Amino acid sequence: MTDSTAGMTPEEARRADEAHTGPMLAADGTPLKKSLARALRRQKLRALGLIAPLLVFVLITFVVPIGDMLLRSIKNDIVADTLPATVETLADWDADASELPGDDVWMAFYVDMWFAAERKEHTRLGSRLNYEQTGVSSLFRKTGRRVDRFDTDVYTDQLVDLDPSWEDPASWAAMLDGPAADALPLTAETWERWKEFNVEEGDAVLEEDVPDFLFTTLYYELNNGAEVDGMSDRLDAAKAAVGEFETVSLQEQFADADEDWLDPEVWKTIQLYSPRVTSGYFANSVDMQLTPEGIEPRPDNQQIYGILFKRTLFMSLVITGSCIMLAYPVAWLLSNLPMRTANLLMILVLLPFWTSLLVRTSAWKVMLQQQGVINDVLVWLGLVADDARLTMINNQFGTIVAMTHILLPFMILPMYSVMSTIPPSYLRAAKSLGATNWTAFWRVYFPQSVPGIGAGSILVFILAIGYYITPEIVGGNTGTFISNRIAYHISSSLNWGLAAALGTILLVVVLVLYWAYDKIVGIDNVKLG
Repeated sequence: MTDSTAGMTPEEARRADEAHTGPMLAADGTPLKKSLARALRRQKLRALGLIAPLLVFVLITFVVPIGDMLLRSIKNDIVADTLPATVETLADWDADASELPGDDVWMAFYVDMWFAAERKEHTRLGSRLNYEQTGVSSLFRKTGRRVDRFDTDVYTDQLVDLDPSWEDPASWAAMLDGPAADALPLTAETWERWKEFNVEEGDAVLEEDVPDFLFTTLYYELNNGAEVDGMSDRLDAAKAAVGEFETVSLQEQFADADEDWLDPEVWKTIQLYSPRVTSGYFANSVDMQLTPEGIEPRPDNQQIYGILFKRTLFMSLVITGSCIMLAYPVAWLLSNLPMRTANLLMILVLLPFWTSLLVRTSAWKVMLQQQGVINDVLVWLGLVADDARLTMINNQFGTIVAMTHILLPFMILPMYSVMSTIPPSYLRAAKSLGATNWTAFWRVYFPQSVPGIGAGSILVFILAIGYYITPEIVGGNTGTFISNRIAYHISSSLNWGLAAALGTILLVVVLVLYWAYDKIVGIDNVKLG
């Protein structure tokens, strides 16, 4: 230290020295600090490039599907997309009243149903609403076949009789491109939808016949006082004459198609599930239901998902416990036998992996049935009477036995990998100090094997809670899991929103249990050897 740096801290001295002599330089003449930062940045980019394919793979195959599942559990676009005008007008309807919606709703619904039927979207909409109210699916299918044959052509005939130019699509285009569009908003909007529909079909709108529903919307707005005075002679004549027109009740037309349209509950269901985001799927997944008054419990005879969730958690814990009890002695034996013998026995542990899961499950179905191998042996030994054979299949017992056998290797392997690293000298040292065999095992050996138990338990529990093939085959009505219901809604009922909500709840339950395990045991203590 020179006189000029006396009394300074080491950091101050270093800075003073750099200011006097300049920063240290690398071989290429750049400051050493800058050169080191550049080299470190290159190493990070190289490491990122090496793991980038794995990150992209995880993002595409894991993160994106989970995000899509979470989105489907609340997404509800089909009602608003299929019945846009109906949803808008129905928003003002009082669902608490016992009266049916007004004429504006029937008018909008007529137009929406025509387009939905032409696009074959009414069946999908009916299937969606049928999840909430039984019978709505057939209601939409029947109406979709009839809506194009409603008696609304009376408005077409009467307007054409007033002025034949109403049949010309070009006259409609000219009229609705001007100020009449503001005076006749429903007709203008319907005309735009008609043009878009023709573009989708590859047709020229000016070459197509003007549909009856356009004449119907025009009559409806003129009859309800649309301000079209002085816009054109045709509109003036039409407005003056509509009061004398022969009319058709759209409500009666829909009632002729199906009387259920006169049930206010149908309209309540449409209004209730018209928002694009809904909590209805989650309400159904916890045995609740969405009503105009809010979320309410379902009747007792319809509450099934709570039972399934409890059964899934309980049986998964039982399966995990049975795997621990069976796997621990096997893993201990493998880790303490000579290597040659242990490797031969390990083949028996891995052998189930070389057999189809369906074959193993079907084998248990054969063995556990009342006329199966196990019952025949028990009868032969005299332990069970021939007319009192045990019922071990299509129940929880059969599911536990079959899944324990299938998941047992996933418990043995982590335990074995951890136990094989425990030095035998620890037990000998404990015994030489006076410990009994039990004390040496419980105080010395067992604590060191806990990480293997933890790793195997997490693996087996997570696999068990999501299993559905084995419970479906051997579980019957009392041995199935919530995953079986999720698979049913995905493949059979096609209620993907409810399946996504059930899957989301199952994911949250697993994450909560994982968090609890980390707090109680510590995830850092989990080892695979």
